[in-house]
Amino acid sequence: MALVNSKKMFEMAYKNGYAIGAFNVNNMEIVQGITEACKEENAPVILQVSKGARAYANHTYLVKLVEAAVAECPDIPIVLHLDHGPDFETCKACIDGGFTSVMIDGSHLPFEENVALTKKVVDYAHERGVTVEGELGTLAGIEDDVKVEHGAESYTKPEEVVEFVKRTGVDSLAIAIGTSHGAYKFKPEQCTRNEEGILVPPALRFDILEAVAKELGDFPIVLHGSSSVPQDYVKMVNDNGGKMPDAIGVPEEQLRKAATLSVCKINIDSDLRLAMTGTIRKFFNEKPDKFDPREYLKPARANIKELVRHKLRNVLGCAGKADECK
Repeated sequence: MALVNSKKMFEMAYKNGYAIGAFNVNNMEIVQGITEACKEENAPVILQVSKGARAYANHTYLVKLVEAAVAECPDIPIVLHLDHGPDFETCKACIDGGFTSVMIDGSHLPFEENVALTKKVVDYAHERGVTVEGELGTLAGIEDDVKVEHGAESYTKPEEVVEFVKRTGVDSLAIAIGTSHGAYKFKPEQCTRNEEGILVPPALRFDILEAVAKELGDFPIVLHGSSSVPQDYVKMVNDNGGKMPDAIGVPEEQLRKAATLSVCKINIDSDLRLAMTGTIRKFFNEKPDKFDPREYLKPARANIKELVRHKLRNVLGCAGKADECK
């Protein structure tokens, strides 16, 4: 099947209490690992591309990689989505260039300016059958050019969401309830430590999520910054020459709870990077004589695939849901 937009996916996800995984892609191996897992698990998927990914890999290469995935996985619905579109021009370029969904991130702007920018993108996108994600509230952390210092983030205000959605016409809304971009989602002083000395992050603000859901009704909510930063891969990085002290993510059980509520899309990027980097570091440490990229990228791709398979089954709950999302 051809690329689809997110409308049917979100309708079914909301109705049946699961979330669609939105995985960031940057190269062939990441695209393959994600889509092979989704194919085997019969799961719908959103492949999303950031501004940084477009700068790194080139728009055309990324689109063609995703089109190749569609050809190789014809039985699962796939969305090609722009993550954190910074302006109208970038969103327009992606819409005109084959994307089926875009995010316009005006969360750093005053409310009225965010509304105006988001509506401009929505008007252009909807005329072309493309769905649009907006954002209210800001997340701490770093993702490509999106950088917000801890302490400068702001939770979504439930009293603003209805007006924003009605005036802009967005198809989904990213909100801030305590997730954060990057592999260092929480400072150690924000956390407690368990008996093993492992950092335990603060709980997500489910009270805000529930208040937003009450205001909006059956409307799809999105969580950014939702990697769980698997500690086995953090350890793999550190054991093989890396330095990632106190890297910590969002507990998977909290994400699963969010998916049973009104969250229909959960963004995952750092976990993929950790799986790839940890695997490659370990490979080079154990086999310093090797230099063929195919030899170290193959196990990295395999570990990405297994990580995604785990997310589909145990966190997102969308394994086996491809047919109902078509």
